[in-house]
Amino acid sequence: MNDNVVYRSRTRIERLRGPLRRAWVPARPDPITYGVHSEIAEHYGVDPEQYPPDTTTIDYVIAAAGG
Repeated sequence: MNDNVVYRSRTRIERLRGPLRRAWVPARPDPITYGVHSEIAEHYGVDPEQYPPDTTTIDYVIAAAGG
C-alpha cells in the first residue's frame, strides 16, 4: 500500500446562525449553503418561518453515495 497522500480536500465551513451554514469547496467559485427542510427541520425543532428550507448536509452525502 502506498502511504503518499494524493489528494487533500480543502474546504471551509462557516456557521451563520441556527442550522444555516456556508461551505467553500474545491472547484466551486461560490459557497454552498446548508440548512434543514421538512422532516429534518421538524426533528430538530426548527421553525420553517424563521429559517427557509435549504439542502442539508445529509442530502449531499446521500447524493454522493448514490453516484
